[in-house]
Amino acid sequence: MPHEWVSARQKAPEGSGAFSHAAGDPPAQVLHVWPHRSLPRKGFVTFIALTCGLIAIPLLALLGSPVLWGLLPFFVMVVAGVWIALQRSYRDGQLLEELSLWSDHVRVVRLDPDGARHEWQANPYWVRVNLLESGGPVENYLTLKGGGREIELGAYLSPEERVELCESLRRALSRPV
Repeated sequence: MPHEWVSARQKAPEGSGAFSHAAGDPPAQVLHVWPHRSLPRKGFVTFIALTCGLIAIPLLALLGSPVLWGLLPFFVMVVAGVWIALQRSYRDGQLLEELSLWSDHVRVVRLDPDGARHEWQANPYWVRVNLLESGGPVENYLTLKGGGREIELGAYLSPEERVELCESLRRALSRPV
């Protein structure tokens, strides 16, 4: 599952007895959500090597022939196209959504691959986790509502992963920090 909770609880602050955003304390819990990576970097190298090898097999019969020089640029274009497409996929996969949870504050920060930063904040008492199983833009459409706005969370996750994330969020928001 491409999400993880990081608990920052060492001990409660001396003054309040709870983790408070207003007091400048660090968040009690932080959730990181990212797109699933089906092809790791090591697999990328293997895939490119296999692609080159499989495309080169028919070219072996043309060794020493002038036809090889006519086909070679197309071979290079195919491998370069696959390389560029996979690199673009890796760049797009650098998306990160981070939910920080305090006893009196919740903040979601979305960091896009192009460097854009989107932020949403609310009081966790009023935040509602909504899962629209059908009729939404996608199956199991997950949103957080509070602070006068509604935001989508985990748009790039599979429907099953959004259900799991929804349950995890509901547990975290329902228990006191």
